[in-house]
Amino acid sequence: MTEQMLTVTATSEGPVTVLSAAGEIDHDSRQALEDAAEAAFQDGCRWLVLDLGAVTFCDSGGLSLFVDLHKKTLARGGQLRLAGVQPAVTAVLLATNLDRLLPVHATAAEAVAAATPTG
Repeated sequence: MTEQMLTVTATSEGPVTVLSAAGEIDHDSRQALEDAAEAAFQDGCRWLVLDLGAVTFCDSGGLSLFVDLHKKTLARGGQLRLAGVQPAVTAVLLATNLDRLLPVHATAAEAVAAATPTG
């Protein structure tokens, strides 16, 4: 058995679900994050924050998952926001221009505050 490369915990912050990931997000490990997001969607989630503060690596598999989750939240009338993005992940977001598509916040609390629907 191989060591688990990615762990994900989910918490609710009012109407926003925060998925806190730790480890590496790549083609082989992204399923843990995808499964956690799918469970959140099944529970009615529309606003999703990915707390990436403990993510040390992200490849194209992770980036494509971010785009998929962005599309799914938009289709539900919500949004996806990233938080706590570390330098290694920031570099790939910048290189692919995904920082222009996905709002990035310094902390999960800031992302939750920005994502929380009003009215």
